[in-house]
Amino acid sequence: MTAPATSSPDRAALLESLRWRKFPVLDDGFVALVDCMGDDGSVVQAARVSYGEGTRKVSDDRQLIRYLLRHAHTTPFEMAEIKFVVRVPMDCWRQWIRHRTASVNEYSTRYSLAIDSMQATADDEWRVQATVNRQGSAGLLEAGAGHRFTQAEKELQDRARRVYEERLGAGIAREQARKDLPLSTYTEAYWKIDLHNLLHFLALRMDAHAQLEIRHYAETIGREIVKPLFPLVWEAFLDYRVEAMRLTKLDRGVISRLVAQSGGRGLPASRADFLAAQDDSWRGLERCRERDECLDKLVSLGLVAPPEPAS
Repeated sequence: MTAPATSSPDRAALLESLRWRKFPVLDDGFVALVDCMGDDGSVVQAARVSYGEGTRKVSDDRQLIRYLLRHAHTTPFEMAEIKFVVRVPMDCWRQWIRHRTASVNEYSTRYSLAIDSMQATADDEWRVQATVNRQGSAGLLEAGAGHRFTQAEKELQDRARRVYEERLGAGIAREQARKDLPLSTYTEAYWKIDLHNLLHFLALRMDAHAQLEIRHYAETIGREIVKPLFPLVWEAFLDYRVEAMRLTKLDRGVISRLVAQSGGRGLPASRADFLAAQDDSWRGLERCRERDECLDKLVSLGLVAPPEPAS
């Protein structure tokens, strides 16, 4: 079994430059690297262990990493680990902590005073509820309409903090005094995770359908920390996960029927052509997210014409 290569001076300098550097997120949040075990070479070393010492390389490191990620051979990516410290609003942290594949130690408001900071929303940052995706948002509130909500938010947060501090001053236990703090209150945590599960977290939370706030955290972790530490893995991750497209059996069926309908000509097809070629299981459904997602894919591929802009 081949021993791992020792850290190069450049690698050591990179780690030193990143450790404890706070990358700001939102108005008072941050992510910072605490420690990192492994690099691109750790993934390669783990993948090649079965070849045994003295076996010639079957591929260079970049091609091997790309093959592993392309074909979902995930175990070698578990050989590298990263530990972060994060400062994040509690509502965002609730989504974050649902990824149950990390070791976590969070700041305790039973033992310590709650962090005296709450995420604030600027006048022009209020988003409206999406009508198609019930759990998401779609665009911003009309210009000038957000000021009263920002003012009300500030009053609410200030009042909540005063009530909390009054309780503490009266000797009420911290574990009880905290119960009416809003979800906008910042918390801090150490978060240690292997590279495979981190990439899964980033793929989900960098997606356009993820909540904007947690998307900012994921993008910062990915681009500011993972990218420099694992450049070959990051390149493959973008190609095969973030910027890739998954075609289902039903999607492929629609494409085949569209091509057959057009006789190889007349593409991009119209929306009417798409509806004529849709899967039978979608017909008669007034709302169908699977159909909508298929349409979006085919528009991005140039197989179906984009909708006409609203007048």
